[in-house]
Amino acid sequence: TGCEQKTTAPPAATSTAAPSGAIATNPPEPQVAKPAAAPRAGDAAPKVTLELHDGNKLELSSLVGKKVVLYFYPKDQTSGCTKEANDFNTMLSDLDKAGVKVFGVSLQDAASHKAFIDKEKLKFPLVVDKGGVIAKAFNVPVRGEYASRQTFLIDSKGVVNHVWRVVDVSGHADAVLAAAKKAP
Repeated sequence: TGCEQKTTAPPAATSTAAPSGAIATNPPEPQVAKPAAAPRAGDAAPKVTLELHDGNKLELSSLVGKKVVLYFYPKDQTSGCTKEANDFNTMLSDLDKAGVKVFGVSLQDAASHKAFIDKEKLKFPLVVDKGGVIAKAFNVPVRGEYASRQTFLIDSKGVVNHVWRVVDVSGHADAVLAAAKKAP
């Protein structure tokens, strides 16, 4: 059907007689590094560089002292992503009063982000996540060219305060604001 995957056992180490009579074995298959554990509330935020839509770069760690919302979304100018962006945009003044900086993160390029910002009149930056590097650091699944919709609230100490792994766009910005008001 095309859906099955064939799996094969790794090749067994083979033995050969070494000239000295000792038995030599082929080296085992290299170990594949496991991805970093998904950051949870109480963990330090991953050290990443945010490449903004305007070409500027910002170290996430440079924002210690401010609360940060990183919200991952699948694609610019799609219905759910537009609603989520507009909801954050509408609440930006309240988020700002709570000391929160908002960044939208997706895998589209700077031109796509600029067009999205211009069309929707967004007042916060969008992050270009080339190759899903930031998504990987936060263990946000990427399918094809689209990151899953997930949100991270990082407190003013640079610690993950709240994680939304499942996001319903309706009311999400409100929930993030409520959590941000309680975060240190």
